[in-house]
Amino acid sequence: MLALMLNTVTFSADLLHWYDSAAADLPWRRSSNPYLIWLSEIMLQQTQVTAVIPYFQRFTAAFPTVEALAAAPLDRVLKQWEGLGYYSRARNLHRTAQVIAARGSFPWTAAELQQLSGVGRYTANAIASIAFGEAVAVLDGNVIRVLSRLDDLVDDVSKPATQNKLWERATALLNQERPGDHNQAMMELGRMICRPRAPLCLICPVAKHCASFAHNTQGQRPVKPKKARTPHYDVAAGVIWHPSGDGRVLIAQRPAEGLLGSLWEFPGGKQESGETIEQTLIRELQEELAITVEVGNLLTTVDHAFTHFKITLFAFDCQLIKGDPQPIGCADWRWVRLNELEHFAFGKADQQVIALLGRNF
Repeated sequence: MLALMLNTVTFSADLLHWYDSAAADLPWRRSSNPYLIWLSEIMLQQTQVTAVIPYFQRFTAAFPTVEALAAAPLDRVLKQWEGLGYYSRARNLHRTAQVIAARGSFPWTAAELQQLSGVGRYTANAIASIAFGEAVAVLDGNVIRVLSRLDDLVDDVSKPATQNKLWERATALLNQERPGDHNQAMMELGRMICRPRAPLCLICPVAKHCASFAHNTQGQRPVKPKKARTPHYDVAAGVIWHPSGDGRVLIAQRPAEGLLGSLWEFPGGKQESGETIEQTLIRELQEELAITVEVGNLLTTVDHAFTHFKITLFAFDCQLIKGDPQPIGCADWRWVRLNELEHFAFGKADQQVIALLGRNF
């Protein structure tokens, strides 16, 4: 279908008029400090605004400046990030903060910002436009949805050619005098009004410009490929008690790179074909730490979803019967008391195991 003949001047005026009166009062919007804007943009990647706010406030209280973040040990950064997920973001933040602190100033152009670890085109453009007023457009999931409906776009938005077309469209619509506000308004419009389901078209400030609204095709836009079935894995973990009986348990630190990198966990791993979940745990502990355990009772099961797969974690009560732990398949290991677990950063599934231990021991 053809797009309406959209007047970019009146579209921008209508959009910004709405934003000036309806913009949410978010903590990172109260400052033009590039550190705070950068932090918020990283936190908001694949995470909803309402979930980010308390983490942003806690994180900035702990690390009020980029220099403070750069100087902090990674374990402390991960602990402050604990529960927010996608932990590579925290590792990239820490690494990038050290680069910026060593440089002595924050990069202020989108081109420079995009050279930083964990900063792609969208994030670089968002920071440059909001913090420094550079006239560069943004394209995230919310903006893609707005533009797809605005132009009643029939193309698959996951394809590179369509992505290029959307970047061009976002750039063409950008208000040159207020690029930061325009970009935030587009994202806010997608989040608050042009929602994935049941968009609020009757109160949309730019409905008169929207081809999907005119053609009643909002529910069909944006066009995306069908999602593949999400794979599921069973994972075993051991709550392994020290043989002295002093109440300490064994925890292991995951390798720095990869899923949940540098976080701590109750050691174990993924079940392989043909083995029981108890056999999985025995094998994984031998491969990861060179120890042999006696697998006891099942303490709990935890269902957890990651971005591209789901797991069921089976946590067992275990006793060490042979071997001194060696960091073969992990970065580090510790014997710790239950009341010391709060000082280490764990993923959400292990946090549920910790909660159970706190209630029962």
